[in-house]
Amino acid sequence: MKAVKPVKLKNLTLGGGHIYVQSMLNVISSDIEGNVAQAKALEAAGCEIIRVSIPDEPALRLIPAIKNEISVPLVADIHFDYLLALASAERGIDKIRINPGNIGSPERVKAVADACRTRGIPIRIGVNSGSLEKSLLEKYGSPTAEALCESALGEIRALERCDFEDIVVSLKSSDVQTMINAYRLIREQTDYPLHLGVTEAGTYKMGLVKSAIGIGSLLADGIGETIRVSLTDDPIREVEAGYDILRALGKTGGVKIVSCPTCGRTKIDLIGLANRVEEALKNVDKDITVAVMGCVVNGPGEAREADIGLAGGDGCAVIFKKDRLIGKFHEDKALDALLKEIEKL
Repeated sequence: MKAVKPVKLKNLTLGGGHIYVQSMLNVISSDIEGNVAQAKALEAAGCEIIRVSIPDEPALRLIPAIKNEISVPLVADIHFDYLLALASAERGIDKIRINPGNIGSPERVKAVADACRTRGIPIRIGVNSGSLEKSLLEKYGSPTAEALCESALGEIRALERCDFEDIVVSLKSSDVQTMINAYRLIREQTDYPLHLGVTEAGTYKMGLVKSAIGIGSLLADGIGETIRVSLTDDPIREVEAGYDILRALGKTGGVKIVSCPTCGRTKIDLIGLANRVEEALKNVDKDITVAVMGCVVNGPGEAREADIGLAGGDGCAVIFKKDRLIGKFHEDKALDALLKEIEKL
């Protein structure tokens, strides 16, 4: 696999080993205050890169308004109108997302590339299965992984001909297997950083499943520098889901919770307790594994590798660290006792 070419994005380095979580504002572009408020909320939730749609000239006002209130990089999403890309660069945008093939002539592509090069602004080439060139659809019959890859390579060459190489690439499909195959193909043929995502993944439940499979499979292969979990939902849930995927793969720190699915041996409300533990720890910034188990068969026995945990009994629970018992508590007191012990870690 090719080593990734580092690309600077404001104060971040894409390709430096860290995987960045991204999301996109979904407030109507005419609502300046609403976009600013959502951007601030996303940053507070841990979003590391924020994208905003710039569909028309009035929307350009969003760029300074948002940048004045956040410290993370802001990306302008541009479709068709290259003048909006130029104007975004003039207003201090940190990154531009375009599809060079849909903004017009080579002269227009060069104008955007020149403007971005002068200001140190990277460009993300965004190839999407829903907007492939007609020639590629005719060649391959459908938006296959090979078609997505060929489209992206063509767009890369268009920018390289303009002496522009601060490039990030995405090849998104709503079909999970197509998305996985496309990213694997492009990684074999280019060393530019890749932005991962399953486009139009759906509402929270199915969107999370599809994104976890698609993004997770690629990250497990060592592919991907930034990610977005695309959900028909609050963007903050996209950020939370992104970090959940990274934690599940051991790609970031934070609390990891393991819990058993319960069985006939369980004599406490383990499902409710596990949910309360997860909620109580969602903002705890400790690189630990916490186990919530239904009985002593599963914990501290099977969960002995957890840093700390609890195991249910008959209306009670024991708290343990590794394989050492700390104490026994009534079911109603178990959560408080667990949290107090976690504070000591």
